[in-house]
Amino acid sequence: MIAALVRCIVVVAASGCFAWPAAAQGAWPERPIRMLISFPPGGSSDAIGRIVQPGLEKRLGQTIVIENRPGAGGMIAMDAVARSAPDGYTIGLGGAGALGGNVALGEKMTYDPRKDLAPVTVLSGSPFILAAAPALKATSLQEVIALAKKDGKLAIGHGGNGTLMHLTAEMFNQMAGIKLPMVPYRGIAPVVTDLIGGHVALGIVDPPSAVAAIEGGKIKAIAMSSTARFARLKDVPTFAEQGLRNFESNGWFGIIAPARTPPAVVAKLNAALVAELKEPSVVDRIRALGAEPMPQTPEQFSAFIVREIDKWTKVVAASGGLAK
Repeated sequence: MIAALVRCIVVVAASGCFAWPAAAQGAWPERPIRMLISFPPGGSSDAIGRIVQPGLEKRLGQTIVIENRPGAGGMIAMDAVARSAPDGYTIGLGGAGALGGNVALGEKMTYDPRKDLAPVTVLSGSPFILAAAPALKATSLQEVIALAKKDGKLAIGHGGNGTLMHLTAEMFNQMAGIKLPMVPYRGIAPVVTDLIGGHVALGIVDPPSAVAAIEGGKIKAIAMSSTARFARLKDVPTFAEQGLRNFESNGWFGIIAPARTPPAVVAKLNAALVAELKEPSVVDRIRALGAEPMPQTPEQFSAFIVREIDKWTKVVAASGGLAK
């Protein structure tokens, strides 16, 4: 009986009729794809996902079903992706916290972004802005640092304990050799409001929340946290340009798949997304949100995640432990 079974297998193999998984045959995708977004509808991540959705559907020839899975700072959606079948039919849209910052903060996570997820590409990134109240007698980074060394009460607001804005403010303290007291807020909008009112001297804010106030002269932009100047605020120099070399911090969103997703599927998905991120209309819509497209290869995105985790782990360690 065993010999007969072996002969049967040989015959079927020779006929080329093995039922290999669809992904292995290069037929992917043959049915709709779920995109789990880690925040509620209406937020930046949801907006980015819906910007690339129509073009991605056309390029892949399948429906992209968006499913919002908010909670735990984006970790609920990323955990669901990590636990999904690695067949290319469940992907996730996650952010800097759930894919990097939370590891550095020592959060209890049910997945490891470096091992349990397959990076596809970064979609977009948005720098942070060191902003100042109008009355603050400083217009450059070095002037802010000098004031901070003289005035121990000069405080800096951020979007909440354990957020990337908090980590950015702490990195500024460390790299500048100062100790600005931290003032946590529930989001970035209240930071901008208190900067306008002069209730806090400095703040780490982002373009969507602060550009209007900056352009209206209600608050001052001191430095951008990106490596290059931000298109909407071209006159505002970066931290690095003003003496803090290698200072870089960005909020970002990227597409991931479960670990062990076939490389051919990841490559096809990457190619479709990268092409979409280069479409002028898509670029314009992403920039309107205060972000910049950041297409990368899977290998680049994987290395980027590791660098982000390493960077913020060092910041947290040097701080002696940040409040969460």
